[in-house]
Amino acid sequence: MSNFDALFDYIQDISGKLLSEDDQQLLMAHFKPKKLRKRQYFLQEGDVCKYIGFIVKGSARTFTVDEKGHENVLKLSVENWWLADFESFYLLTPSRFNIEALENLEVLQSTHAQIEDYLKDIPAFSAMANVISQNYTIATQKRMQAAFSYTAEERYEDLINNYPYFLKRFPQNIIASYLGLSPETLSRIRRNSAK
Repeated sequence: MSNFDALFDYIQDISGKLLSEDDQQLLMAHFKPKKLRKRQYFLQEGDVCKYIGFIVKGSARTFTVDEKGHENVLKLSVENWWLADFESFYLLTPSRFNIEALENLEVLQSTHAQIEDYLKDIPAFSAMANVISQNYTIATQKRMQAAFSYTAEERYEDLINNYPYFLKRFPQNIIASYLGLSPETLSRIRRNSAK
């Protein structure tokens, strides 16, 4: 299976529409494969996000660094997820986020202008973008609700229910930051839930 097969399957699965041969050729002409080593940045704070990336292999984290030097993980991403700071990507403003490879990463990346062309010219891509936009809005609302109204134990339980594979893929300190917990609190919760 090629990198592009993963992208084509994803677009068709999410959109419920088939990609024509011409659609596939257009995507292959403009999505560029990129490899990043573990700890390399896809995007650094202060830079404009010029590319959106589709993860074919590997994982990444989106995070900020506060004035005390603490890293706050906002998003974890794995295969078949998209990488970008969408505000920076669409508005061409400097990003407030860092996106770093947590494992060796293979992505297919494309520019803002090319994405606009796909949205106009490829019905399956446009339908996929609509579904992703809805899902992203719902996920963001759920994440905000969890941050403001869930206990630490409830946030951990929510993670297990929605993204159980995160626990196998990511180190405990990254999971703790993603949940807004100290590593010690996460250790205690994990010990208690194992009983």
